[in-house]
Amino acid sequence: MNIADAKQQVKDTIEAYLAVDEVGMHRIEPAAQRPLFLIGAPGIGKTAIMSQVADDLGIGLVSYSMTHHTRQSALGLPFVVDGAHGSLTYKATEYTMSEIIASIYDYMERTGLERGILFLDEINCVSETLYPSMLQFLQFKTFGRHRVPDNWVVVCAGNPPEYNRSAREFDIVTLDRVRKIDVEPDFESWKSYALGAGVHPSILSFLEIEQECFYSVESTPTGKRFVSARGWTDLSRTITTLEEMGKTVDIGLIGQFVQESSIAERFAVYYELFSKYRSDYQVGAILKGSWQDDVVERAQRAAFDERLAVLNLILDAVETQASQALEREAVIVEVRDALRQAKPRIVDGEPASAVIDELVGELAGELETRMSSGTVPAEEVRLRKLAIEQLRSLQHESAGAGGGMPAFSTISDAYTRLVDDMRQFAADTSTQLENAFSFIAQTFGNEREMLVFVADLSTRPTTMRFVNAFGSDGYAAYSERLAVQERRNDLLDRANELAL
Repeated sequence: MNIADAKQQVKDTIEAYLAVDEVGMHRIEPAAQRPLFLIGAPGIGKTAIMSQVADDLGIGLVSYSMTHHTRQSALGLPFVVDGAHGSLTYKATEYTMSEIIASIYDYMERTGLERGILFLDEINCVSETLYPSMLQFLQFKTFGRHRVPDNWVVVCAGNPPEYNRSAREFDIVTLDRVRKIDVEPDFESWKSYALGAGVHPSILSFLEIEQECFYSVESTPTGKRFVSARGWTDLSRTITTLEEMGKTVDIGLIGQFVQESSIAERFAVYYELFSKYRSDYQVGAILKGSWQDDVVERAQRAAFDERLAVLNLILDAVETQASQALEREAVIVEVRDALRQAKPRIVDGEPASAVIDELVGELAGELETRMSSGTVPAEEVRLRKLAIEQLRSLQHESAGAGGGMPAFSTISDAYTRLVDDMRQFAADTSTQLENAFSFIAQTFGNEREMLVFVADLSTRPTTMRFVNAFGSDGYAAYSERLAVQERRNDLLDRANELAL
């Protein structure tokens, strides 16, 4: 199955394993909870979905790579104890708690999360000395004499031996103790993730046209040549950062992530062309509604792959603006909630600066605790930090104002200015989106390019959240007119079939 279906299987299984009846007993008793075992090629997202599932379910996550563990660290260290039976006394060997089990209890103490996932990666790479104990663990959820807590679900992952020389094929005895899920590379599943994660538009455009370049592993006399979903994702982050810094992206850099030379070369050529499109088509002017006639004429003469690149450039620019607008709104909501907490105390006479400082301290502490769980998305961390910064700015404005209603009015006026700025930014973003629709309609009409644009807009979580929050006349008009996804897929299939 693909990685999206595998994620749903993991999520459904964890919910079932954690479900309890009316008296608090597990519906599937822990002894009968077979660990999940995801096996598939490297770099397709097996590890990444664990933190996503943990965040979705609001539970903890403790991860280990089993290649780093010896028998001693996994089972614990031996020590000698005195024993007795009647008049017989003797020496016996016991073991300290496994580092893995102990880390779960440390995690629960640190985060307050009593339920979670124990994720053991590369489990089929354990050493010969650890393998018998691993078999016991998969059946009984114990390392030595110490059990995984009942409210923690075991999920394992590994690569097939053809991808990893250290990996081994599990025998029937082992496989009969797990729920094996075979995970295959799948572009469409990765694309759904990529659209939400803001993967660079050059990569999305290239892989839309060259889907066979998405995942490849080949053995050669000089070693493995490969490209993976992880490689494309990491390359995207690097390209975005380097572009923001004004630095060069070349074949040398690309080849560090796309380790299949022919694919790296093809993408390098495409990226150079894509960068030229960005300059030539002046996307900023399009969003401002001030495009030139020669831009329209060039787009009309362009081949379909160039038109697709232009659409992705426009979508990326709109998405960036939409993301900033939504972030500003979310920060305002966080600040609003904090000020609502502060208002009664300030109005009653407590110094405004001291009250806000206390709230900021509480918010920062809560964020630190949540971050220690390792499952909080980076976007949420950024949002909370921005809200804290904004509250500190309001605290600065209230310095010396004392307490009472006049002091709160000073804060309220500053807060209102923030809200007005946010609303103006959202309105400007809405105007840019409408200009994008106007440009596409003028340039290509209402057929395939508009179809692709509306479909991709519909599949990007950020742009759809913006449209749902602030509306879009263009989207409302064209999405009703077009049977979006099915026709788009047919169109791209036909285009790929005709490509040389």
